[in-house]
Amino acid sequence: MKRATIFALGVAAIAGAAAAVTIYVNWNAFVPIAAMGINYVRYLNAPAGKLMVETAPGFDGANSTAAVRSSPPDDGLWPSYNKTLDSNRFSSLNKINRENADRLKVLCTYDTHQYTGFNSGLLMVDGALLFATDHDTYSIDPITCREKWHKHESYAPATPQAVNRGVAYLDGRVFRGTQDGRVLAFDFKSGERLWEAAIGDPKKSESAPAAPIAWNGLVFIGNAGGDFKGVKGRMYALDAATGRIVWEFYLVPKQPGDPTRGPQGVSPLDTSSWDVAGGSPISGGATWTSYTLDPTTGLLYVPGGNPAPDFAATLRGGANLYTDSVVVLDAKTGAYQTHFKLAPKDWHDWDISTAPALVTTASGKRVMLVAPKDGHLYGFDLDTKERLYRAPVTAVENADVPFSAEKSVHFCPGSVGGAEWNGPAYDPQNNLVLVGEVQWCTTVRIEPTRKIEGAAKFSPWSAEDSINPFNVWGNADPVFQWAGWLYAVDADSGQWRWRAKTNYPVQSGVAPTAGGLVFFGDMGGNFYALDADTGRELWGEKIGGAIGGGVITYTTPQGQRVAAATGLTEILWPTEITTAKVSILGLDEN
Repeated sequence: MKRATIFALGVAAIAGAAAAVTIYVNWNAFVPIAAMGINYVRYLNAPAGKLMVETAPGFDGANSTAAVRSSPPDDGLWPSYNKTLDSNRFSSLNKINRENADRLKVLCTYDTHQYTGFNSGLLMVDGALLFATDHDTYSIDPITCREKWHKHESYAPATPQAVNRGVAYLDGRVFRGTQDGRVLAFDFKSGERLWEAAIGDPKKSESAPAAPIAWNGLVFIGNAGGDFKGVKGRMYALDAATGRIVWEFYLVPKQPGDPTRGPQGVSPLDTSSWDVAGGSPISGGATWTSYTLDPTTGLLYVPGGNPAPDFAATLRGGANLYTDSVVVLDAKTGAYQTHFKLAPKDWHDWDISTAPALVTTASGKRVMLVAPKDGHLYGFDLDTKERLYRAPVTAVENADVPFSAEKSVHFCPGSVGGAEWNGPAYDPQNNLVLVGEVQWCTTVRIEPTRKIEGAAKFSPWSAEDSINPFNVWGNADPVFQWAGWLYAVDADSGQWRWRAKTNYPVQSGVAPTAGGLVFFGDMGGNFYALDADTGRELWGEKIGGAIGGGVITYTTPQGQRVAAATGLTEILWPTEITTAKVSILGLDEN
């Protein structure tokens, strides 16, 4: 009996060792599977969606229509990630409106049959709805959901996070990035691959999940991976016809030994704002969402990510330029023009992640609206560069408390809080900025300095002291101790007029319309149409899995439609385990 027990234990030890080796060798494939299992269990007791609306003291929603302005021209398409290159996300369509929104229903749904981190933006151009997952690119009919074409790309991703934020369109071509650091171009009609170009090195944990934008024969996209030791954020312009790199701009200082992939945009940046300890590499400043461009001035607005190590500010003294900034470049040459530094010193992983919106407010000011991960909405006067306001739009807690190896710090927004990849929208009819937010807090204790400095190059470099690999970006609060917000803020004053709180984070795109509506969804799969003036709920239903991607509206010969990307199933988010889908909504005519 004793011998049998010893033999059984030996077999178990060998099997365990073999399993450990298999997991280690296939780590990138194992992490999403393990995360899916964990999230399945965490989601078993998910509550139904709930939304509560509050108006600001002294605000009379009944009088808000007195300030209504005329809608700008609109061709009924949605040709870029944020509709317009200047990212205002407003649609002048009004066939679906306050009077008939209660007749909304899902008309058709396209199922990708993939379990993936589906947060792609949606485009609608020339009779096709376009979107992407981490390995696939799609074109479907915007009325019937019938597939036009679908292209699969086989490759080994740089990291286990299976995400892609969407495509760009220009002159009959569709463009996207990949999780191994490439940019691909496809023929709009057939889906035929036209070219590919590398802007990152997957062996260094560099990827390109951002949704590119395209203008004037150029495609604009940067690399992600700034949370990994030694990865530097860079921005690129590529020739839309050939994929040739037209210019490259380093968003943190370029140093000897750093690769050069194309002509360098003129930059004043040097290492003077980086006092890096222990001979560690300058790291951070990567981009992973999308971008904004002013077609009138030809200026490109690039949101820059956090510095690394994320949580250990003492290892990187100085202002760490140009991390946590909106960097403004000449779109044609890549030459530096200016920058807006939003987080003077970041130790919370509070990237300036979302694309800013460039608007002209009711007072006639040209304003840049930015919603980073720090839980605030910023307004900047584009003519004077003056910051007009910094308004909190989700819970903010312990924002100034330093992290240490001696004690844990609980802070809000957490490292996956605030505004993540979908930024503010602007409704010119009522001069309102509409922004979705995540209220989910994180606890962090950092590692001893020697251990932080000893991290392997190109590995995750947060400095979080945890043996749990799922806590590398901090220990998030228990599931469902979270919430989401949709804030409606006056674009001139920065004062909120109304706010809607959901019991699930809000990460979807936000789409205000001339019909007096604002469409958005939450991570519980609940989709809403609210009165843009007052926040009153006009329609709301659960339409699928987590809504973390595009929400758009467009016109068709059969009438106005609304489309939403549902089914985000991903490592960081405990959501319903379901396949990625696109649902198209319209009015019930019966």
